[in-house]
Amino acid sequence: MYRAGEMRNYDVIVVGGGHAGCEAAAVAARMGARVALVSFSRETIGAMSCNPAIGGLGKGHLVREVDAFDGLIARAADAAAIHYRMLNMSKGAAVRGPRVQADRRLFARAIQAALAAQPGLDIVVGDADAIVTDPAGTVAGLKLADGSLLSAPALVLAAGTFLGGRLYRGEWSAQGGRTGERAATALGRQLRDLALPVARLKTGTPPRLDGRTIDWARLERQESDRDPWTMAPDTPRRTNPQLFCAITRTNATTHDIVRGGLDQSPLFSGAIGATGPRYCPSIEDKIHRFADRDGHQIFLEPEGLGDALVYPNGISTSLPDDIQLAMVRSIAGLEAVDIAVPGYAVEYDHVDPRCLDRRLGVRDVPGLFCAGQIVGTTGYEEAAALGLAAGANAAASALDRAPVLFDRATSYLGVMIDDLVLQGVSEPYRMLTARAEYRLRLRADNAWTRLGATAAAAGCLGEARRRALDSHRADCARANAVLDGDIGYDATRGRPRDGQRRSLGDRLALADTPFRDAAGDIPALAALAPEAIDEVESDRRYAPYLARQDAELRALAANERIAIPADFDFAAIPGLSNEMIERLTAARPETLGMTARIAGITPAALSAVLVRLKRIAA
Repeated sequence: MYRAGEMRNYDVIVVGGGHAGCEAAAVAARMGARVALVSFSRETIGAMSCNPAIGGLGKGHLVREVDAFDGLIARAADAAAIHYRMLNMSKGAAVRGPRVQADRRLFARAIQAALAAQPGLDIVVGDADAIVTDPAGTVAGLKLADGSLLSAPALVLAAGTFLGGRLYRGEWSAQGGRTGERAATALGRQLRDLALPVARLKTGTPPRLDGRTIDWARLERQESDRDPWTMAPDTPRRTNPQLFCAITRTNATTHDIVRGGLDQSPLFSGAIGATGPRYCPSIEDKIHRFADRDGHQIFLEPEGLGDALVYPNGISTSLPDDIQLAMVRSIAGLEAVDIAVPGYAVEYDHVDPRCLDRRLGVRDVPGLFCAGQIVGTTGYEEAAALGLAAGANAAASALDRAPVLFDRATSYLGVMIDDLVLQGVSEPYRMLTARAEYRLRLRADNAWTRLGATAAAAGCLGEARRRALDSHRADCARANAVLDGDIGYDATRGRPRDGQRRSLGDRLALADTPFRDAAGDIPALAALAPEAIDEVESDRRYAPYLARQDAELRALAANERIAIPADFDFAAIPGLSNEMIERLTAARPETLGMTARIAGITPAALSAVLVRLKRIAA
C-alpha cells in the first residue's frame, strides 16, 4: 500500500487509470516489471466514461488483439456483457466486428479485480504533478502533487481527455477531463515546456436518459445474438442476463430544435476551436453538415442490469440543458423522457503522434511513452490497444529487452501505430477495417494465431493463457489434418460430382457448407473447439486471395529491413520538395517501408531516399 510522502522505486510508472493506462500497467507487470499505476481515484479506474459498449467494426479486432496478449479488455467485457452483437454477420469473416454492451459497474469492477490480482502492480492514488528527468533529459520518475516522488526509468502517459481538459455545455464551461472530475493541468503545461508538439482535440457525449421514462413498446427492439460467442475466446460462457437495445430516429422537429440552438452551442459559438471525431460527430454537426437528411438513427443502449440509465448513441451534444431536453422529447418513444445527466463536450491536449517512434516512445525524451487519447485517438478499444503496446515497450525498455513491435501485415494495432506515427492526426483517430490493406489476413477470429507467438516471446502471457493458446493451436492443427483427409462425407448434398478426388476441406468449400454443420457428422471435427473450426474454415476460404498478396508482402518486408538512421537529414537529398522534406522530418520514418507510407511521398522521392541511404552505407 502506497503512503503519501514515501519514496518508491519502480521499473515503470503509468499515469492514468483509463483503458490505456490499465492495459499498460497490467502488461508491464505481466512482463515482470515493478509497476505503479497513478490515478486521481481508485474508484474510477477502468471506468467507461462514454458509451457502455466494447468492440465493433475494426474496434472489435483491436479488442481481440489485446486479448491475444492476455490483456484485460476482452475478459472484462465478457464479465460485464449484457448484450452481444456480431456486426456485419452477413459479410465475410474478415470484416465482422464483435461488439458487446457492458454493465458499467461490472466492467470497472472486473478491471479493478484484475489489477488487484496482478503481482508487481501498485495502485497509487494521487495527482501527477511533473515528469522528472535527469540532466540528460531522460525520464527518472514522477513527482506527485503532495511532494512525493516515484522513481522509474520508464513512464507511460495515458491521461485520456484529462490533460488540460475543459468541459463545455451551452455557455457553461469548467476545467475537467470527465464530468465531476478535475483536469491534469500541470502535466499539460509541462509537455509544452518539454517542447513537445501539443495541440487540442475535442470529443463529446450524449445526455444519459432515465430508461423508466422511455416508451419502449413504440420502439424497434434489437435482441442479443443467440449464437453464444464471447469477446475473449477462452471465456467459458456468458454469465449475465441479456437485455435488448432499441432503435429510434431524429426527425424534422428534432432538427429544427437543434438548428434553433446552434448559436448557443460551443461548437458553433467559437468557444471550442478543436476538431472532433469525423466518424462520430455531434448531433449539431450532423444536422449542420447533412442538412438534406430527414433523420438520423439512434441506438438506445442500457447502461447496466441494475441501472435505469440509457445511453442514446448517435446524439452526442453540448447544447444547453433546456435545448437538450426539448430535442430528445421530440423523438419517437422519448416524448416523456427525463434526462438524468446532460451531454457535454470536452476539449483536451494531445501530442502530435509523429513525435513518437514505433514503440510509442517520445523520441526526444528517452523513457517517456504515450498511449490513448493523448496521441490523438478516440475510443476505448484504440486506447486499450495503444496502452498495451506502450506498456509492453516501457517494460522492455526498463528491463533491457527487445522492443515489442507491431506491423501492418499482421495486426490492426500495427496499422494504427503506423498511421499515427507517420501521418499524424487532424481529428481523433478511429480504427476502421478499411484502413488495413491486408484485412483479409487480419480477422477478429484469428488474433490468437496471428499474435500469440509474439506475445509469448515478449513474456506478455500468463500461464493460463499460454495453456489456452497451446490448446487452440493444437485444435487448429487437428482440424486441418481432418480437413486434408478424404473422409467419406457427402459435402455436395445432391450436387453433381465431377469425378475429381478432393479432400474433405475442398469438398466443403466447394459446396459452401459451413464446417460447423459438417462437424455434427464427423466425430473428429466435433471433438474440437468451435472457434478453431471457424478459424480454419476462414483460412481455407480466403487462401486463394491471400496467396495473391504474398509477393506484395515480401516486398514490404524487404523495405522494412532497410533502416534509416535517426539523424538522417532529408533536407540534404537533392530534388525533394520543401513539402516532402517537412513531412519526412516531422514523421522521421525508421525504415524505407515507413517512408513509402507517408502521404505525398512519390515513388521518385522514395528512390532518392534509397540512393542516399546506399551512398551513406558505402
